[in-house]
Amino acid sequence: MKKERQNADQEALFEAILTLRSPEECYAFFKDLCTYQELNAMAQRLQVAKMLHSGHVFHEIVEETGASTATISRVNRAIKDGCDGYQIIFDRTESPESPKE
Repeated sequence: MKKERQNADQEALFEAILTLRSPEECYAFFKDLCTYQELNAMAQRLQVAKMLHSGHVFHEIVEETGASTATISRVNRAIKDGCDGYQIIFDRTESPESPKE
C-alpha cells in the first residue's frame, strides 16, 4: 500500500473512532473491526502500560497479565521513547486524588 494511501486510511480510521460516544459504541465498533486476538492484544498492552506507569516490575506484569516479556519491553519503550500516546491516556484517565497502584 502506498504511504499516502496508508496515511489517509489511518486518518479515516482515527476520525471514525472519534465519532464514537460511549464505551458501548466503542465495544461494538472494535468487536466488528478487530479479531478477538487483536482486541485482546490491544487491551493487554494498555494494561501492561498502566502497570508499568504504576511502578510494577516485569515479573509482576507477566504474572498478572500473561504478557510476554517482549510485549512488556515493547510497551515500555513506547512509554519512554514513543509519541506520548500512553501518557495522554494516563493524564486523562487518572483522577488527581487517586494514588498510583
